[in-house]
Amino acid sequence: MERHFPERRLFLRSDSDTRFIRLKPLTQLIAFSGSAAVIAWTIIATAVLLMDTIGSGNFREQAKRDQRIYQERLNAMADERDMRAEEAVAAQERFNSALEQISVMQSQLLAAETRLREAETGLGVVQSTLRRTMKERDEARAETEVLEARLGQTDTPLPGSAEAETNKLTLEFMTDALAQTAAERDQITADAQDALDQADELSHQIAMLHDQNDRIFRQLEEAMTVSIKPLDKMFRSAGMNTDRIIDQVRRGYSGQGGPLTPISLSTKGELPSLDASRANRIINQLDRLNLYRIAAEKAPFAVPVKSSYRFTSGFGYRRDPKNGGRRMHSGVDFAGPVGTPLYSAGDGVVTHAGWQSGYGRIVKIQHQFGIETRYAHMSRIRVKVGQRVSRGDRIGDMGASGRVTGPHLHYEVRVGGKAVNPMIYIKAANDVF
Repeated sequence: MERHFPERRLFLRSDSDTRFIRLKPLTQLIAFSGSAAVIAWTIIATAVLLMDTIGSGNFREQAKRDQRIYQERLNAMADERDMRAEEAVAAQERFNSALEQISVMQSQLLAAETRLREAETGLGVVQSTLRRTMKERDEARAETEVLEARLGQTDTPLPGSAEAETNKLTLEFMTDALAQTAAERDQITADAQDALDQADELSHQIAMLHDQNDRIFRQLEEAMTVSIKPLDKMFRSAGMNTDRIIDQVRRGYSGQGGPLTPISLSTKGELPSLDASRANRIINQLDRLNLYRIAAEKAPFAVPVKSSYRFTSGFGYRRDPKNGGRRMHSGVDFAGPVGTPLYSAGDGVVTHAGWQSGYGRIVKIQHQFGIETRYAHMSRIRVKVGQRVSRGDRIGDMGASGRVTGPHLHYEVRVGGKAVNPMIYIKAANDVF
């Protein structure tokens, strides 16, 4: 060691005396090793800090890019939602117009059928009158022939005699009767022809009404298909069994009643007409559409924030914003100013409204079909436990209570107690609402 660290003396001189410190090789080695260790630790720490800073910068840039992508997707979904809403309104208007047209057409059809029955009744009366008149004409002809035969068998009465006058009057009466009968026959024939023409015209009008009713029924059937298909797709996209949901809603809205009245049965034994069957199918589809509407109100398909917001975190594993580390995020975060109104995403009953560790001020709402929604980190709660709320009712204000880095809403959807991605319901409703 003395070759590399020879013994050295450090002189310390003052005004009155001079002192020195002997630095042995071992002491120099220890000092050099300590200095080297400190310098190495400083270099390593600086490198780690620089790497962490560079990594954090890349992570922030990536997070910003992800946020911009999410924001663009949300804007696109909002535009598509508005477009679907306009299409739904237009479909509803077409549906209402079709209902009005079918009501008018049904009234016209009933009036045409009434006129046809009246024409058929009048035609029957005319035909019976014509047959009676023709019978009377034939009888009159037969009597005339009999009288002429009798006159031919007797001697010709003298002109101016009473018998000749009687025969003359009888002949004139029979001639007038025959002329009147022929005129009535011609008039009845003309009336019958007019009645037949009117019947043909009414038949043509009825055929036109049937064609128009067929077009109206097709429009109604297409409108019902256009209206029901997006709702059915919405529930299926959310992973919900549509048949089970419809049955559950129907059981909840199945009340009937009224006074006891006799049961009326049809004795004709006829099958329903094609139009009646199509109308019944449309009525059934209207009932299913109404049940879908009720179910959509009860399920959390709406966005809980109606004001401007920023989507800051999605569902799934993420880096914990407080202390790092990979953790499960069981909801989605909507960031906005403190006091931003928050609304219920569906009809339900408030089961919790208060403070909970980590969540801060939180509201829990139990919906139909085993679904629960949670609204956390509120600054103010505006509902109470046991209160029944509807979709769109205000339940609180956005805040920063609990374990947060800033004001936002933490929104959860749980099915059977298990957290699911709320965006499944929000995206599923984009084609409808």
